[in-house]
Amino acid sequence: MKIVKTVADLRKGIEAAKQEGKRVGFVPTMGALHNGHLSLVKQAVEATDFVVVSVFVNPNQFNNATDLDRYPRDLNRDAQMLQTVNCELLFAPDVKEVYPEEDTRQFEFGNLDKVMEGQFRPGHFNGVAQVVSRLFDMVNPDKAFFGMKDFQQLAIIRAMVKQLNLNVQIVPCEIVREEDGLAMSSRNTLLNSGQRKNAPIIARTLFESCKFASDLNFNELKSKVISSINEDEELEVEYFEIVDGNTLQSIDNWNESDYIVGCIAVFAGEVRLIDNVTYKNTDHEH
Repeated sequence: MKIVKTVADLRKGIEAAKQEGKRVGFVPTMGALHNGHLSLVKQAVEATDFVVVSVFVNPNQFNNATDLDRYPRDLNRDAQMLQTVNCELLFAPDVKEVYPEEDTRQFEFGNLDKVMEGQFRPGHFNGVAQVVSRLFDMVNPDKAFFGMKDFQQLAIIRAMVKQLNLNVQIVPCEIVREEDGLAMSSRNTLLNSGQRKNAPIIARTLFESCKFASDLNFNELKSKVISSINEDEELEVEYFEIVDGNTLQSIDNWNESDYIVGCIAVFAGEVRLIDNVTYKNTDHEH
């Protein structure tokens, strides 16, 4: 595996692969890699011939400076993990390399970025769109792989690809979980032992809610999920929304959509965890 820090070296490596007729797979990450990331890389390895992973903590998508400072970083460990899964090229640029000058582009996503994460993290998705569009431009991948844990991000990236008319296939990948059900996340390393012990309640509550979901109206379902999690002293729900999986707009009943997803954000102390569960999916594109 080669590690490159500049766009010029990145392009050289990719150009060589493309000249050999190889299809390029791309997994953008912010580092602090875990098995969830590695599963994306493995899927990229299966689906393409030359896999590039970027490790870049994007300042433009943090609306909280403390969160940016606290975000875990360990490039040596990331590189060691990537070597175990046949990554060909690790791109680890610094901020100046990705943003030689300030990126002032404002994307218009309609309502997609106004709800859920967008409501609580203003500007976050604009920052995501800025960095991912830049990385796509640098890597020029055939396919890019994203985890479904960041469900809203996936919808935003699909919309951005459409808007900018980019020739890249976005491949959604299932959520990877710890043995106790907690969705894998780089932020999990920030949890203290009490929070870590109780955090799986989030996933457990979502999975349990699937069993009784159709017996309740949406307001009852929402309040049952929220109160179950809030009963735990370590956890506090920021939002729980039941949405159309394509438009991300809140819906009021089971007949309103063929693709219904419950999305949640929960604070464990100061650490913010997100997760989601699919209640209904007869829309076979997904």
